[in-house]
Amino acid sequence: MLHARGPLLTVDVGERTAERVDISDLLAETVGGRATATHLAHDRIPFDADPFGPENRAYVSTGPLQLSQMSFTGRMNMTALSPLTDGLASTNAGGYMSRNFADAGISVLELAGASDELLAVHVTDDGVEFEEIPDLEGAEVSAVSDYMEAEHGLGPEHCLAIGPAGENQVRFASVMTFDSRAFGRGGLGAVLGSKNVKCVTFEGDAPPQVEVPAEAASEIHREAATADDIMKRQGTTSGTEFINDNFSLPTRYFSEMHFEHAADIGGNAVEEKKYKKGSCSACAFACKLPTRDEAEGVETEGPEFETVYSFGSNQGVGDIVDVMKANELCDELGMDTISAGVTVSAYLASEDEFGNAELAREVTEKIAHREGVGDLLAEGVHRAHDELGVEDMTVKGMEFAAHDGRVLHGLGLQYAVANRGADHMFATMQSIEYRGGLDPEGTEGKAETVVEQENFCAFRDSGVVCAFSGSYIDEEGFEALFDADYEELLEVGASVIERERHFNNKRGRDADDDRLPYDIPDLESSVREYYELRGYNDDGTVPDDRVTSTSTPAPADD
Repeated sequence: MLHARGPLLTVDVGERTAERVDISDLLAETVGGRATATHLAHDRIPFDADPFGPENRAYVSTGPLQLSQMSFTGRMNMTALSPLTDGLASTNAGGYMSRNFADAGISVLELAGASDELLAVHVTDDGVEFEEIPDLEGAEVSAVSDYMEAEHGLGPEHCLAIGPAGENQVRFASVMTFDSRAFGRGGLGAVLGSKNVKCVTFEGDAPPQVEVPAEAASEIHREAATADDIMKRQGTTSGTEFINDNFSLPTRYFSEMHFEHAADIGGNAVEEKKYKKGSCSACAFACKLPTRDEAEGVETEGPEFETVYSFGSNQGVGDIVDVMKANELCDELGMDTISAGVTVSAYLASEDEFGNAELAREVTEKIAHREGVGDLLAEGVHRAHDELGVEDMTVKGMEFAAHDGRVLHGLGLQYAVANRGADHMFATMQSIEYRGGLDPEGTEGKAETVVEQENFCAFRDSGVVCAFSGSYIDEEGFEALFDADYEELLEVGASVIERERHFNNKRGRDADDDRLPYDIPDLESSVREYYELRGYNDDGTVPDDRVTSTSTPAPADD
């Protein structure tokens, strides 16, 4: 099976030490990316760790395809104990960092400990350097990139950075790369903030040697380059009006399912503001959305559909320029636009201020700095809803993505059982139900599809392969790329799901957490069926004997 190569680099930012450890056996079992990081995290983060404590560890990992020049491979994975969900969470981001990370000669970076001083960590193929950067305290993301380029000749394509939100441990703070690409969900920016790590850079000239099947990669790359796909013009916003008209676009903090101004913030509105093409490293698909409005002086990348929902319809805001401003603000402050937007919409609901985009931006800024009401909102909806007097529209502490489980019932089942809660990317059931592959009504018989989709998405995140490759890489394509049977690849994904849940079980999560804040048909019986298919106990826990030891190196003493 094709897999990533290169050692694990463990960096203790408190002790200012770095050690490279051979993990060849683990990589052969887990491919790379999310799977490798999850196995390491499960075995090396204490089950009782504080997400903000030095015992938490953050993993940045690559897959084998980042050593190719194939489209859909300009991505990286991050994994840690999430401050938002209190369980293991993985997230990935595009951009241009993946090749620079690989050039440093490693497959996984592990950040451990906590620094007394604000740090930049510089990773090269020759070693690791620690730079104290007190002058960057409170700096926004682009200012960090400007400093690294001016002082070290390293542009944003070499950098991971956090903004003020991460430093202030906002529970949904993101880690940014290339200024506008986010490791968004789960609050991993706050994990770096708790470690006092403002930035990590990567450079070198020693990429591990991985032989990616050239014929398969070339065919996929050619299809990506030549396809006439609306996503090349409108990104994920291309489906906004279709979803609004035929399913549900959550509106005014989930109180409505249709937004009357969807056309003003949807795909056509975004395309009108797009001024050039945008892509990720080595990708010919070019689905990114550099946009600007000269009259208002705003320039950003996006918004994508999730931000159109979170800072648009769900806040009652119907002006695309307002959504663009919010998008850019979150990128600079370093926050997940989904959780940030939903949390702000909860605040607007509590104040009867839907449609007040200026207030929404003011509150967003306060969240990042934990000022005034922002200190409460920085905790997220789950922890703030009682004081706000609104319904807790989260699962396992994570705010809902745009796709609505109240009408897409298979997606609702996915949200309920997903290890990281209300994240549409955990199994992407919405894509099947939108296109009619499954009737959206009801959950009966859908547990098997949820299991298959969870396994597939976990494997894809281990590759690491972009989710937008779905129309261009089929089962045979994955088999050709990874030199393995498709079922073998799905088993890699299954091991990820099982280890995530086992870790979360050890932190007290069980069947009581596999619930939704609304009713959908047959949920309880479908959840039980999901447990049976997974081989879990009746209480939603993973039997200890199912989690076999893996070839993970023992962590050094903290």
